[in-house]
Amino acid sequence: MPEDFQLNDSQTLYRRWEDSQWSPFAIDLSDDRRQWEAFPADRRELVLFVLSSLMVAEERITTKFSGLVGAHGSEEEATFLSTQQVDEARHMQFYARFRDEVVAEPGLIAAHVASARKHVSPAFRRIFDDELVEAHDRLLANPSGAAEKVRFVTLYHLILESTLGLTSFKFTTDYLTGEDLLPGFVEGYSKIHHDETRHIAYGVWFLRQSVAADPLLEDVVRATLRDLLPSVAESLSPPPTESSLDFDLLGTSGEEIRDFALSGLRRRLDLIGVPLESL
Repeated sequence: MPEDFQLNDSQTLYRRWEDSQWSPFAIDLSDDRRQWEAFPADRRELVLFVLSSLMVAEERITTKFSGLVGAHGSEEEATFLSTQQVDEARHMQFYARFRDEVVAEPGLIAAHVASARKHVSPAFRRIFDDELVEAHDRLLANPSGAAEKVRFVTLYHLILESTLGLTSFKFTTDYLTGEDLLPGFVEGYSKIHHDETRHIAYGVWFLRQSVAADPLLEDVVRATLRDLLPSVAESLSPPPTESSLDFDLLGTSGEEIRDFALSGLRRRLDLIGVPLESL
């Protein structure tokens, strides 16, 4: 069973975090700098497209997370969720460092995020800038609300981290590894992926526990997915036609990428007890 499907409780996941520490500043980016200088335009555009999506995503999921920590159900859950916020900040720092040192565009994180937003789609912005912000605000306003917490975790852990995040990781690292490109980025992104699988394991565990305790919460999961899956599908498509970027450079297609994302979502929903076919 893949690591992100292990149904560990919060205390077990906290212990796994203790054994998984790394620094975004310890990764060697010297080969990445050398390779970046020689990249052709289409390859630079591809990497910047992926990096921009990651930069915007990590800033949002770092700064729009504290409400979930405050909505913890136990001390063990609060402890684990606190580690996740640390993880997200570390990921944001790594992507910012890559822009500083490899893309050679040094700046504050806010400047990196503002620049990155120019490269992401309206559907992507809707998910991260509108829906995530709204779900977080609702959770902050009502931390004891079961529906608010289930909607936030469905959006955050099931859509953003697993459906979008794991899909981006697979196809980006498959391409870069196959072409022997950006080894430092691949190393850092792989460590981030390891963290994310731990986070997703929490989301699957929490949602499974929640819908088992109150079947009415299944409708919250379903409604969240029905509302956002069209935007998810659009976010997994190439940029508008005026861009020269095409996923053919990755050796794949938009259809293959979406199929991978949907199959992963189906497996997680089966574990949670809300089959995809029931949406």
